[in-house]
Amino acid sequence: MKAQHWLVSAAIGVGVALSANAALADGYSTSCAGMPSQAALTSALQTAVAASGNGGLGFNMWATLVTNDGTVCAVAFSGRRYTDQWLGSRVISAQKANTANDFSLSNGATPGTSLFPTGLALSTANLYSAVQPGGSLYGLQHSNPVDPEIAYQGNAALFGTARDPLVGQRVGGVNVFGGGLGLYTSGGKKVGGVGVSGDQSCTDHFVAWRVRNLLNLDHLGTLGVVPGADAAHPDNIIFDIKPTAEGGLLNPVGTLSQSASGFGHPTCVNTADPTKLPAVRS
Repeated sequence: MKAQHWLVSAAIGVGVALSANAALADGYSTSCAGMPSQAALTSALQTAVAASGNGGLGFNMWATLVTNDGTVCAVAFSGRRYTDQWLGSRVISAQKANTANDFSLSNGATPGTSLFPTGLALSTANLYSAVQPGGSLYGLQHSNPVDPEIAYQGNAALFGTARDPLVGQRVGGVNVFGGGLGLYTSGGKKVGGVGVSGDQSCTDHFVAWRVRNLLNLDHLGTLGVVPGADAAHPDNIIFDIKPTAEGGLLNPVGTLSQSASGFGHPTCVNTADPTKLPAVRS
């Protein structure tokens, strides 16, 4: 009888464990339900990279989509093979997607007394100035680090495909220069983030902006506007940091590494005009 009881208990334990694992797997699959497919991301990325007005070096790019809980839903590259773009930019694109998702809010998520009562989307470009030494968010870039076991696991031949080892995982990471944007459906509902990397950080932002637009996930017209941006581009990159003769960064009152708005980003090689990017949707 004792042996039979042990066998029954063990069977129940295994059943519970299998159910839990199945639920976890289902959780990963359903968390990305409704998000663009890997094929759609690849198509949008290739179109965005080929568009005129991105500036930068004209390199191929990586892109990553994450959903609201940080789960990676898709990874893509614009070249013919995974070695056609900077390999290090694969994980950076995932960092950027995670950051934009982590530090953006849906419409109605903020208190009515807030400066942004209808929510606010923050691009990774908007975080640059605040994380510099002396900035109000200094050290943010060291929080929520990438999980290296997830970031570098698997067969490299699968990188950027529908079977990329990052898919279904929460890799984490915080990145504080251009290339990451929150994803929004109609009414300003945040559904995740997109990250792009592989060129100058300014160009990464431009390409990410076009990718979001092509995926029809740029419904930010109901949200607040980042100081220094405009209503048609509420989380746009803001170039209000001026270089000094010594090579530092100077704001109007002479403090290094800060911008006039507090949300600024330095210019890059061959910087394009951010006001020419498509306006967001309502």
